Amino acid sequence: MKQDILHTEKFLKGLTTLTGLPYKKVQQYVKGNNPFNILEHPHIMEPNEKQLEKIGRLNEFIASYNILKIYESNEKITLNSSTISGQYFLALLGGMKDKERFMVAFLDSGNNIIETKIMSEGSIGQTAVYPREILKYALACDCNAMILAHNHPGGSKNFSQEDRAMTQRMVDIFHPLQIKILDHIIVGGTGYSSMAEQGIVPYQSKGTANYEEIALGPIPVEEKRNRFQNTHSR
Repeated sequence: MKQDILHTEKFLKGLTTLTGLPYKKVQQYVKGNNPFNILEHPHIMEPNEKQLEKIGRLNEFIASYNILKIYESNEKITLNSSTISGQYFLALLGGMKDKERFMVAFLDSGNNIIETKIMSEGSIGQTAVYPREILKYALACDCNAMILAHNHPGGSKNFSQEDRAMTQRMVDIFHPLQIKILDHIIVGGTGYSSMAEQGIVPYQSKGTANYEEIALGPIPVEEKRNRFQNTHSR
C-alpha cells in the first residue's frame, strides 16, 4: 500500500511538472478519482490553452513510446494481420476520449509502413475526412495499400453505417488505382474492432470515385446509450 502511495505521488509530481497543472488541484482530484483520467479526459481539470497543449503532447509521447516498445526489435513495422494492425492503432488512439481522430497507415508491397498520418481530427462526436488529401499522400509515397483507423471517444467498438459507407467510398477511389484498402480499425476504450477480421471490408468498387468531404458520425447507438447512462449515474 505504501508503495502504491509513493508511486502515485511520483506520478502526480511528474504530471504537474510536465503539464503545468496545479499540484494541489491534481492531488485533490485523485482523492476520489482515477489519476489516469487527467490524461484521458484533460478537460476535467479545466486547463488553460497552454496546459491543454502540453497534455496533448504528453499523450502523443506516451503513444509513441508504446509503439517503439512493441516494435523495438524490428527495423520496419509490418502490418500483416488484423491483430497487429489493431494493436498498432490501439497504441496510437487508445484512451483518446476528448476528440475523434482519423488516421491512415500507407503501406508498401510487403505491408511495411511507409508512413502513418493523422488525416483529420474533430470533436467528440464527429470528424471530417477529406479524400483528396488522402489521395495526395497515397500518390506521394507510392503506396500499394492502406489501413484506415479512427477512434470512438465514447468507447464503442461497433462500426456505424457511416463508418462502412466511408470505407466503401475509399475503395471506390483507390481500387481503380490498384491501391488496396486492407482494413478499417475502430478503437474504443481499451479495445478495437477490425473490419477485415469481421469479413466486412469491401474489396470492389461499387460506384464512381467521389472526392467530397466525408463526415464520420453520428455516434453509434451503443455509444450514445453508454454516455446517457454515465451522465445519469453521477
